Amino acid sequence: MSKTKTIGILTSGGDAPGMNAAIRAVTRCALSYDMKVLGIQRGYRGLLNGEINKMSARDVSDIIQRGGTVLQTARCKEFTTPEGVKRAADMASLYGMDTLVVIGGDGSFRGARDLSNSGVPVIGIPATIDNDIGCSDYTLGYDTAMNTAMDAIDKIRDTATSHERCNLIEVMGRSAGYIALNVAIASGAEKLLIPEKDFELDDIIRNIIDGRNRGKKHYILIVAEGIGGSTEMAKVIEEKTGMETRATILGHMQRGGSPSLRDRVMASRMGYHAVELINEGIGNRVVVFKNGVTTDIDINEALNTTKTIDEKALDMAARLSI
Repeated sequence: MSKTKTIGILTSGGDAPGMNAAIRAVTRCALSYDMKVLGIQRGYRGLLNGEINKMSARDVSDIIQRGGTVLQTARCKEFTTPEGVKRAADMASLYGMDTLVVIGGDGSFRGARDLSNSGVPVIGIPATIDNDIGCSDYTLGYDTAMNTAMDAIDKIRDTATSHERCNLIEVMGRSAGYIALNVAIASGAEKLLIPEKDFELDDIIRNIIDGRNRGKKHYILIVAEGIGGSTEMAKVIEEKTGMETRATILGHMQRGGSPSLRDRVMASRMGYHAVELINEGIGNRVVVFKNGVTTDIDINEALNTTKTIDEKALDMAARLSI
């Protein structure tokens, strides 16, 4: 690759707190190297449609504290086809993009890899509240989402205690239980249900009954989104225990809100690292946070890397809930 002069930036997939901080970091670091920066609205759909504008340092002022993404994001079925990828590559060429920075999750990176195979160099920055990208220990938005969920759970516990209720609280994470595991530990939940760990509802019901017989006045159960069926599960628990039981699905509130300090700093570090790669003429990489260090790996390797839940953390959560 020759030295990059023009870069494009887009955000794709579900929004995550910290995306704006990453946009800001990429833009300002690139401008410091006298690069031209193009902001692409609405993800890959905007790239296909040419929704592209030049960005200045002022364009990214006062966004580091904002949730969501100022570049917006959208689904694009056309981009999943070879014809769509070619059209996107042609648009990138039309605007003279030397490298495209993609801020998003696995699905976004698969699209980025397809573009790289069509001759458009890419750099990926992992941003998803689920923290389910295998190649990186941390993804932007994860810390903020956990804090949002923890705050909500603390409030629900107050009323659960007052009314002597059992509360099932469903948190996001698709098929990954990372948010659920950590908020369960941080909120002192009595039980944790995640896709990575089998469970029997009858065992949970027996545990609730035993706890009540010991004088326990409330019960908090954290359910990962991938388990599902929280409302139906609550009905079964109430029928079999006689304990008033409520299901609360926190949903997309976990995506919103001002990013935490950690998400702002991590976004800035990752954005900076992305531009350093571009300045060195390196492309087709994903910026990752691994073993306490911000580094990068090949995009194909990134997509082939998996992540497993921390078994010791699961054991700790179980022991602390006694």
